[in-house]
Amino acid sequence: MTDEQLLSPSLWTDRLFTGRWVRGAGDALTVRAPASDETLGQAATADAKQVESAARSSREAAAEWFEHPYDDRAEVLRQAARLAEQHRQVLEQWLVTESGSTPAKAAFEVMLTIKALHKAAELPSAAAGEVLPSAPGRLSLARRRPLGVVGVISPFNFPLYLAMRAVAPALALGNGVVLKPDPRTTVCGGFSIARLFERAGLPAGVLSVLPGGREVGSAMVEDPNIAMIQFTGSTAAGRKIGERAGALLKKVSLELGGKNALIVLDDADIEQAVSNASWSTYLHQGQICMSCGRILVHRAIYDTFVERLTERAKALSVGDPATEDVALGPLIDEGQRDHAVDLLARAREAGASVRIGGETRGLFFQPAVVCDVTPDNPIFHEETFAPVAVVIAFDSDDEAVRLANDTEYGLSAGVISKDVGRALRLGERLRTGLLHINDQTVNDEVINPFGGVGASGNGTAVGGPANLDEFTQWQWLTLKSEAPVYPL
Repeated sequence: MTDEQLLSPSLWTDRLFTGRWVRGAGDALTVRAPASDETLGQAATADAKQVESAARSSREAAAEWFEHPYDDRAEVLRQAARLAEQHRQVLEQWLVTESGSTPAKAAFEVMLTIKALHKAAELPSAAAGEVLPSAPGRLSLARRRPLGVVGVISPFNFPLYLAMRAVAPALALGNGVVLKPDPRTTVCGGFSIARLFERAGLPAGVLSVLPGGREVGSAMVEDPNIAMIQFTGSTAAGRKIGERAGALLKKVSLELGGKNALIVLDDADIEQAVSNASWSTYLHQGQICMSCGRILVHRAIYDTFVERLTERAKALSVGDPATEDVALGPLIDEGQRDHAVDLLARAREAGASVRIGGETRGLFFQPAVVCDVTPDNPIFHEETFAPVAVVIAFDSDDEAVRLANDTEYGLSAGVISKDVGRALRLGERLRTGLLHINDQTVNDEVINPFGGVGASGNGTAVGGPANLDEFTQWQWLTLKSEAPVYPL
């Protein structure tokens, strides 16, 4: 199979995946390149009835899938990883073209995806429970069982990896999966996963990939055959999903937004600190939940820091990563661009000054540096999801902690200092799911539990040791040689 055959438009044109490639019951979906607005193809979307059918089929297929020998399940994951490695070039190219990734970011995302598949392949052979204390003659076990069907609703920003980090462990542990990729990244975040598992030998029906909008997501949340929803996306959508899933007593894992703080103490090496701030603010045009939304800099080095960061932002090239060697690509769509432009305008009205950037050309957004921001400014609190560095001065460690914690979010935080003990003491006072001492906020290595608190999530985590908890449920099993006689 050649690279072109893996994701050939002739395969998915006017179709979606339910274990085989079938016509969608919903509206047609135009697949576009955000940088050039080129039409890349025409996919299909599902409707509520198609979700119901796929979920029911997945539940039936998953029961048989879980009965496969553990090493057979692991081999499907390993084969999917080998296929991703073999076809990494086409996977990277689709990420560049369809999601606006730079080639370096796309390569990194494919590497993470392959790693996630390999890590998931270890799960079928992991210990599935433990023996509990009990009376003589009675065996008491706690064992992990699959949930049934996991509904995965994935985002556009790291579309391949952020879908695979849930799909792969869920499948490895014996679940079925219904995946709804973001409609803006249907191919690289959905059909690519369908093809990898189809070619790897996953039994038909265990996995479905159903593109679509809110109707599809709502149908997944409502469907009684879907036992769990794993959602990565905006806090506003996550609140609605969590509310409805809770009413249905359905397990839900929410990985939402962030207004993450990078704290730069007065003893920090300024060039290193600027490097960390630039990376975590501008990587993938700032369209990452872990992006640094607020750079808190000690006043003693604030002016120098802002000057150096402004120079760095000015040097960053912006353009089409499919045809140019650039540092930043396009924002994903007009809605995201308009939100960033509006937020920057409201920040100015509230007293902020824009040192550089903020101009737009199509979906291209010049990296910005914003100063003179106070906690009553909307840009202090609202997630930007664009390449906008918000730099705020502080005078003491206590003030830095207060500013960092002055947010409804709680996903990621970083502290830069030559004094590791001081940085750790400060970091331990931060309300955050991810904490990095002498590193920036955008960090994920597959083997770590990943999740936030507050408006960044519901305290659950995926990845690493968290996967067993997320994608299985406990069952208590007792065994006696014969049934006892009770006095009533």
